[in-house]
Amino acid sequence: MCTGLPRTACPLRLFALCILLSHAAAYFGLTGREPLVFLPGPFANEPPNGKAHLKQCEQMTLTRRQKRLCRREPGLAETLRESVRLSLLECRYQFRNERWNCSMDGRGSLLKRGFKETAFLLAVSSAALSHALAKACSSGRMERCTCDDSPGLQHREAWQWGVCGDNLKYSTKFLKKFLGQKRVSKDLRAQIDAHNINVGIRAVKSGLKTTCKCHGVSGSCAVRTCWKQLSPFQDTGHLLKYRYDTAVRVHSVTNSATGETELASPRRHSNTGPRLRPTELVFLEESPSFCRPSRYSPGTAGRPCSKDTSCSSLCCGRGYNTALHLTTLSCHCQVRWCCHVECQTCLREEEVYTCKKH
Repeated sequence: MCTGLPRTACPLRLFALCILLSHAAAYFGLTGREPLVFLPGPFANEPPNGKAHLKQCEQMTLTRRQKRLCRREPGLAETLRESVRLSLLECRYQFRNERWNCSMDGRGSLLKRGFKETAFLLAVSSAALSHALAKACSSGRMERCTCDDSPGLQHREAWQWGVCGDNLKYSTKFLKKFLGQKRVSKDLRAQIDAHNINVGIRAVKSGLKTTCKCHGVSGSCAVRTCWKQLSPFQDTGHLLKYRYDTAVRVHSVTNSATGETELASPRRHSNTGPRLRPTELVFLEESPSFCRPSRYSPGTAGRPCSKDTSCSSLCCGRGYNTALHLTTLSCHCQVRWCCHVECQTCLREEEVYTCKKH
């Protein structure tokens, strides 16, 4: 269950964030190159069906209703794992040069607050799940969905020609069912969470493009097949990082016409003023500095930085240490007849900069 989360927000809080709380130690310190493993090894090489599939569903930190959906859909467990991998790697990549670098390290307190960082986590997690579900449909890893429903394209032809479109329509519909998104309560935090989740889903949708392939003699375009294809997830990550950088602080107001509680930003001076855009990330309170260890962050001490670009900001005015490291690399490579390359091993001295503790 989503333990430790606000009761009003729990039905809306994405499963991946619950997994972040339970498995933070599994990804803390990643550079973005390592694979992520959230389930025990014995199930990693088993097909996502039968007992292995059921075990994977049970071991994930999901609500009871989500576990039921997971058990009913062979292939869903692997898709959930893939979405967590996508969201974590993308978060670490986008914040690699920031004071908060997406590290949790047992600091689930951040998820209980209305910071910009929490908004990004919700958005990138919902985006990753939407993306992974659409890709799982088009790749045949989900039994209850297949290619997108592009007009004039039969599924059998799509598989034969290798043009099976990413089924974002099914993905979005299933995602709302999986997250249990119903009518949002009057609770301000629940409204903010729901808004940021939808920002992530919209970010994926904005990257859906139409791709076409020609069929004909000598490459002619006598017959053309078109299908829907999602952009690489890193494009979505870049967009969400921009949304994070331009996030809007909000408060609640009562609509005089309907009596409903709504989100509003300081730029909205009256009930008839401009409303929040559905693509804007929103937050409730200012973030801490993340410079020193706290319940929200391990701080920046010891973080590697770039002398010319990031040390000044990352080290928070404490300065940085300089060390010389020897690295090995291949050098003086020559091609030998035939098809063989011989290289020497050279040593290179590099300066490495890390933030000071004091």
